[in-house]
Formats: sequence, structure tokens, C-alpha cells
Amino acid sequence: MSLYQDLKYAISDGVCYAAQGVTPEGFAAYCPRYIDGFLVTLELLLLSSALGLMIGTLVAVARVSRQRALRTAAWAWSYVFRGTPLLVQLWIVYYGLGSLGPEKLGILWPFFKSGWAVGLAVLTINTSAYIAEILRGGIGTLPPGQLEAALSCGMSRGMAMRWILLPQAFRVAWPAYGNELILLMKGSALVSTITVMDLMGQTRSVFARGYSLETYMYSAVLYALLALLLTAGLRAVEKRLRVA
Repeated sequence: MSLYQDLKYAISDGVCYAAQGVTPEGFAAYCPRYIDGFLVTLELLLLSSALGLMIGTLVAVARVSRQRALRTAAWAWSYVFRGTPLLVQLWIVYYGLGSLGPEKLGILWPFFKSGWAVGLAVLTINTSAYIAEILRGGIGTLPPGQLEAALSCGMSRGMAMRWILLPQAFRVAWPAYGNELILLMKGSALVSTITVMDLMGQTRSVFARGYSLETYMYSAVLYALLALLLTAGLRAVEKRLRVA
């Protein structure tokens, strides 16, 4: 873990050194804080989107399952986590369940006392609910004859879903999934309310030192830069999917 932290500090120092003389004085004075926060936001975004995609895929498959119990559980998962604000979810887990303390939480206490861990878990669960609905819609657009043909060839329903339906559903749903990633990036700023020093957390800390509105402007530029990078990456993958 220390090696990872050292790498983050090295990246932060390198970026700030390169930015000397070409960035505003207000940004340069707190550049390491902004870059450290940017890296934490990026870290949370990449991890939660990857984990959320895996969980969301399973929930989407359950949503179209023939077993009523699975469909109901998957529907409830999507309904609850899409129907409640992300901020409320964060506060329920961190301030609500976390208030039980180490005596009642036992071995779970290290998780609940870590704002970063709670933030990652809640972001993952929240985005998985949206991804599940996106993929379910993608599966719903496919001709039902494809599943029937796969079953008639001797494939199980699970194999047909894995090798035939899901790959096509990902192609159909990719633009919507890209929009969800952008929304997840913006929603990740809420983890600053549970003591996580992401980009917004660092921005609030810097703002408290001088109360300069420029502080939030610099933060907005960094968020826009991250959105630009995400959009470019998503479009590259989308073109690749079209060719394939």
C-alpha cells in the first residue's frame, strides 16, 4: 500500500512541477492537493465502475430470469438503489450504520469507519442498479428468436446468455452505459461528505483557507477534464464494438 501511495505522490509532484508557470497562481499554490484529490476521484471511479459492471450484469441476467424469486430480488435491488438519492445511501451507511460503533459491528467496524471503503461500496451498488436496467433494456431489444435458436442447438440458457445475448446487449447499451459513467463521476463528489478527500473534498479544504471562489473553478476544470478523458475512451470502445 505504501508503494501505491508513493506512486500517487510521485504523479502529483510530477504534474505540479510540469504545471509551474503555466497555471494560475491560485491553482499552483495548492496543486498537490488538487491532483491528489483528482487521483482519488479517478481511483473510486475506475473501481466502482468495474465492480458495478460485474454486479449489474448479474442483476440484469436475474431481471430476465425465468425464476420469479430471482426476478423479484433483482427488481427490488434496482428499484431501491435507483429510487433513493446517492447522498442518502452514503449517509445511511457511514453515519447511520457506522454509528453503531465497534462494539456492535465487530469485524465489520474497519469497513464502516473508512469513508473511502464506504464510498466505494455505495458507489458500486448504486451504479450497478443503473447498469442492470441499461443492460436489461439492451437484452429486451434483441429478437427472441436468437435465444430460441441457441436452445434448439443444444445450448443452455446460461450459455446462450453469456455467448450470444449479452455481447449484443453490451453493444446496444454502450452509449447509455457511457452516460452512466459520466453521471457516476459527478455523483462521486458526494463522497466528500463522508470525510473522503477526493477532488471535491480537497477543494472544500482549500476553499476554507481563503474563501476564494476560484477554488471551485479549478475543481470544475479538473472534473471537465476527467469527463473529456472518459468520453474519449468510451467513444474509442464504441467504435471498436461497431467494427467488431
